[in-house]
Amino acid sequence: MIQNKEALAQVREEAKQTLGSYDCRILVCSGTGCIATGSEKIYEKFLEITKDAPGVVLEFAPHEQGAHVGVKKTGCQGICELGPLVRIQKGDQAIQYTKVQPEDCEEIFRSSVQGDEVVERLLYKQNDVSYKRPEEIPFIAKQTRLVLENCGRFDAESLDEYIASGGFKALEKAMFEMSPDEIISEVDKSGLRGRGGGGFPAGRKWQQVARQKETVRYVVCNGDEGDPGAFMDGSVMEGDPYRLIEGMMIAAYAVKAADGYIYVRAEYPMSVKRLRHAIAQLEERGLLGDNILGSDFCFHMHINRGAGAFVCGEGSALTASIEGNRGMPRVKPPRTVEKGLWEKPTVLNNVETYANVPKIVLNGADWYRGYGTEGSPGTKTFSLTGSIQNTGLIEVPMGTTLREIIFDIGGGLKGGAKFKAVQIGGPSGGCLTEEHLDVPLDFDSVKKYGAIVGSGGLVVMDEHTCMVEVARFFMSFTQRESCGKCVPCREGTKRMLEILEKIVAGKGTLEDLDRLEELGEMVKNMALCGLGKSAPLPVLSTLRLFRKEYEEHIVDHKCRAKVCQAMKTYVIDPETCKGCSKCAKNCPVGAITGELKKPFTIDPQKCIHCGACKENCAFGAVHIED
Repeated sequence: MIQNKEALAQVREEAKQTLGSYDCRILVCSGTGCIATGSEKIYEKFLEITKDAPGVVLEFAPHEQGAHVGVKKTGCQGICELGPLVRIQKGDQAIQYTKVQPEDCEEIFRSSVQGDEVVERLLYKQNDVSYKRPEEIPFIAKQTRLVLENCGRFDAESLDEYIASGGFKALEKAMFEMSPDEIISEVDKSGLRGRGGGGFPAGRKWQQVARQKETVRYVVCNGDEGDPGAFMDGSVMEGDPYRLIEGMMIAAYAVKAADGYIYVRAEYPMSVKRLRHAIAQLEERGLLGDNILGSDFCFHMHINRGAGAFVCGEGSALTASIEGNRGMPRVKPPRTVEKGLWEKPTVLNNVETYANVPKIVLNGADWYRGYGTEGSPGTKTFSLTGSIQNTGLIEVPMGTTLREIIFDIGGGLKGGAKFKAVQIGGPSGGCLTEEHLDVPLDFDSVKKYGAIVGSGGLVVMDEHTCMVEVARFFMSFTQRESCGKCVPCREGTKRMLEILEKIVAGKGTLEDLDRLEELGEMVKNMALCGLGKSAPLPVLSTLRLFRKEYEEHIVDHKCRAKVCQAMKTYVIDPETCKGCSKCAKNCPVGAITGELKKPFTIDPQKCIHCGACKENCAFGAVHIED
């Protein structure tokens, strides 16, 4: 049991010694992405090899004979597209391997664990250059990892390894060297803004809760990351759960709360598993529960699994869901800081916000302000997905430009395609285009262009993307996820979706564009909650930036990206066609005619644009007309 700060210091020293006793640590990425590509098999294979290797000691203790080797599961190592990922750590030096398969493990063990060689073919490569060290890889080297500092470097489930890395030093400082008011003041001075999308100053929110007359207060973490393509918070919960919990404990101490709740997205079973394990470890060791570190501070933590509803990412809907009610937003005021969970004052921040707190308390507000911009200090995690060379999890200072993220860190677009746009902020965000590549990504700058940073999803799109279909996709998502409580969102998004579906089906009119804008502005101004107000942003931004594409769909019945099925005109190249009749046999409406061993033709009046002819042509004779 860790009953006081002296005991914590002793555990930290012992854990450091144990960590330093390893000759080599085999760090297998066990984030959700790598698990999906088979990292569990890699982990088991390394355990098997290490167990049977002569002269290797596996015990978690200082070694006296043979080599001391540890096989550990880490959180996300970042380069998600190239998983399964494995790092071989010897002292301060590490080798990063990519796309590791079970049959590679023996070679890695012989070369890099027992020897000092590298397996060249498994290294990260870019422009014919191989990179051995993780910190040398351009994707990682150009990042500034504060929140993600431990992800990929330590055993994600080990409390001892977290403590050895400096864990709970911030809590110790907060409890024994600072008053609750001083903690709140330091967080406020740091300029930390909520990373869940709204960007509200965290310190100000804590101040509002601390000054309430009601003495029963709660600390709640929003881990309901529902944006398509976003996985930042999930990666933190999986890869460094103790940091999140420490941040919540500091918040609880500052506002005098005795209970905390982490609301985790239902689709994040690994996050739930690791958080539950972390909470159990902390309770067993006395760092959670009653009289923490021998003080009067008592704090208990609970996990709630989300119901799979996007709207539960909204504060009042989230607290309603924790209470066991249907997750629906309510009218404000009163706000969550006044009447939140069970109508008590509640601090509600997201995962990344809490994960920033320990470093701020430990290093001070001025240190934190050394990163980012004046109005948006610190760093921001982003999930980088779409048509880009290096997809994955990144962290950069606020104010970093899109150009740096997409071309320097992301390695540019796949296949040398031309950049078209990036959807930022998920279904609640908007599009930024080539003219915005040098705009600093921070809360205030992005708003000027009709978009929001949001929780941090970045979906990169190239010239082969239809922006009308992008708008339809996001509107379909938000309309489906509308809780239905308010008319503007329930009915407005439905009408907008109907118009968008009409346009992509080739039946739109120019008047529909004016109607879309009118409906979008109405929903934005009149919806009950923040999610409803931001639902039209993808449509409004694409209308503003890509209106010509909308007009082409309506006037010319043409989709320049050749994505919208109804706009595709299928033709058969007479020079390539062998007259096999396979296309005609698979056409469901008999639109294809011809004679055997002679070129066939497609009747455009009968064609329903299903694409069956193209799929079944063995000679590539069917193509889409430009």
